[in-house]
Amino acid sequence: GHGIVGVHLDMRASKAAADAVRDEIAAMGVPVVFHNVNAADEVRRGEVIADIAARFAERRAAGADPVIAVFLHSLAFGTTLPYVTTDPGKKEVSQKQIEMTADVMAHSMIWWVRDLFHAGLIRDGSRLFAMTSEGAVKNVPTYGPVSAAKAALESHCRQLALELIPHGITVNCIRAGVTDTPALRRIPGHEELRDFAAERNPGGRLTTPEDVAEAIVALASPRLNWMTGNTIGVDGGELMGTRQIGVKES
Repeated sequence: GHGIVGVHLDMRASKAAADAVRDEIAAMGVPVVFHNVNAADEVRRGEVIADIAARFAERRAAGADPVIAVFLHSLAFGTTLPYVTTDPGKKEVSQKQIEMTADVMAHSMIWWVRDLFHAGLIRDGSRLFAMTSEGAVKNVPTYGPVSAAKAALESHCRQLALELIPHGITVNCIRAGVTDTPALRRIPGHEELRDFAAERNPGGRLTTPEDVAEAIVALASPRLNWMTGNTIGVDGGELMGTRQIGVKES
């Protein structure tokens, strides 16, 4: 029942897919606005927030009391290179790439939340979420910059939760299991990650976007006003262990 504001960055090759999602939402009769801009850019962030504020002002003039009920931070744009290599044919991650990955995937959560708060767009009852991964606590080859960013993101969410609970705003991280998405396919060796995750998941399959969406809908309940500062697994038990395959009782 909520209207949706989306912020995404898609060029010609992938913009059609984003437009299709927007059109599908609109066809359901849901108010929807998409901004195709760099969500990690300070100027663009300000423009998007100003646009939301203007739309809310129009609704207030009509007697409504709008608020951003659910905010989801899900920025997947980073560098996947090793820190150290002796292979002359491979590149090592640079300082600039490390900083860019952390800025986009972690630090931008702070700036979005802070600006939305000061603009009066989030307040008592707002539910804030950030998408993390088991990379925050585990490491795989070339994933180091993203692992560091996810660990920082979880820390940022705990700090935001601490500072915003007096205002009735909750902040939690969603740790989805391995999900076959375009973002996953940009990771070197993603086929092995996908296959291994499906094999070890106690549920016997990968996590789906629908699994994550259903969890966020449930967690956005007004009844969960005292649940904050958590990293919540939505992974079918993937992180906790390996599924036993072909084991029979004797």
